[in-house]
Amino acid sequence: MLRSGHRKSFRPAALIAGACGVALLAVCPPPGAVAGAPPALQDPNLPALPRSAEEIARIRGVLAPPTDFSAPEPFEAMPGGAATSRKRPNGDAFSQSSANMPFERELDFKLGNGLFRKLWVSSPSSTRASDGLGPLYNARSCQRCHLKDGRGHPPTGEAKDRSVSTFLRVSIPAPQDSLPAALAAVEGYIATAPDPVYGGQLQDFGTPGMVAEYRLGVDWTEVPVALSGGETASLRRPEWRAEALGYGPLAEGAMLSPRVAPQMIGLGLLEAIPAADILAAADPEDADGDGISGRANIVWSEEARRPLLGRFGLKAGMATVSEQSAAAFAGDIGISTPLFPAGAGDCTPAQTACIEAPDGGDAIHGGLEADAEAMRLVTFYARNLAVPARRDWDAPEVLRGKQVFHETGCAACHRPKFVTARLTDRPEQSFQLIWPYTDLLLHDMGEGLADHRPEARATGREWRTPPLWGVGLTATVSGHTHFLHDGRARSLLEAVLWHGGEAEAARDRVVEMPGDDRAALIRFLESL
Repeated sequence: MLRSGHRKSFRPAALIAGACGVALLAVCPPPGAVAGAPPALQDPNLPALPRSAEEIARIRGVLAPPTDFSAPEPFEAMPGGAATSRKRPNGDAFSQSSANMPFERELDFKLGNGLFRKLWVSSPSSTRASDGLGPLYNARSCQRCHLKDGRGHPPTGEAKDRSVSTFLRVSIPAPQDSLPAALAAVEGYIATAPDPVYGGQLQDFGTPGMVAEYRLGVDWTEVPVALSGGETASLRRPEWRAEALGYGPLAEGAMLSPRVAPQMIGLGLLEAIPAADILAAADPEDADGDGISGRANIVWSEEARRPLLGRFGLKAGMATVSEQSAAAFAGDIGISTPLFPAGAGDCTPAQTACIEAPDGGDAIHGGLEADAEAMRLVTFYARNLAVPARRDWDAPEVLRGKQVFHETGCAACHRPKFVTARLTDRPEQSFQLIWPYTDLLLHDMGEGLADHRPEARATGREWRTPPLWGVGLTATVSGHTHFLHDGRARSLLEAVLWHGGEAEAARDRVVEMPGDDRAALIRFLESL
């Protein structure tokens, strides 16, 4: 059980000492290595300088948990470090570039933005630079799901809402001996496979003449929750369905998981956190007895051609921003890229018409619909969507809410601070003090939030701790306040009340605390 005022401590003095006792892969550095050297699970495309013992000690002091809540901590108003956007928050608050971006790199950001917003069309087309859509797809552009680079929403039931920002992932159980050797060596890796007909996700649109795979259906049940002081709340429990299946039944044992598009800010900064710092907070056996047992997800990287630490996606199923972007192009839009070169996107051999349909691959682009240069620009854009500055971070009620946040145990998983690596080629993300409020680890969130669909090492009850930066601007940017992996929570309070498993003790404290403290906690979250 979490104790009042307790949070799992970050151990930068050892950095990877805590991870060395976890059998993942070759996580630990060789004897005599410089403290803070990147472990084998670090993205090899992230060139970082090693940290000296003196620098580690300095970082330890900076990242120490607060003891005084009467005033803000230094630099707390700048959650993205020097990259933080200080522009007046409005509907474009999540679409600003890193504030410390050199002028000569701004053109790449704008070009990446154009590709992110591009509406793709079906092949063949006279618009050769934009053809290749689908043939099965969930959206015609990245922006259609991540509207204004913000958070998606579950279907509203209105005829005009085709829920392009929500889809169902699908997989089936697979025998453990089907894993390649590199993944079989990862302790706890769970073997799954795509549905043999429908692939890895269900697409609810098709190009002209192509039958869509399904229609997303959901029923909601209201669940009342009694709070202290006579207050009440109501949670809505969803039952998701894949209706009107266009290619026959799903495979036996098919596991479905709803996913709402997350906000896009701060991705490059999360990628720049040294893997060793994330692994240091993992405690899979709950050795310190605090009830929190975060685990690292270890995933196969097509880019690195080996397992890496997962950071991105709702179950930390992707290791890098570039691979996450390429996978979305393939699965969501049906666009081929160097990492996923299939012209038919997520279509399977069982979907003959889809496989045989013309694609937009062009010889001038190496037979791809989005070539290496296009992916470089999109990745640069995604890495440099800035985190907005905090609002009211020094207001008395916000400071009180911050104290409640720590004393309730929320900071045990929603870890406030990191210092990014010293990078040799990414000045915007290099050596920044950031405040993402996540540990990027997997946690058992209880049966209420379980999707019963594993992903790499993540079980059907585990989810990655989502970053909280920018969460208070969701309504401003996205026009709604839907949270959690499937958008079931209609407010921040509802999102907190859905917490179970490792977070159940903290959730119960929120239910039982005085109403003024609960309001202060929400006010603090709204300031992030």
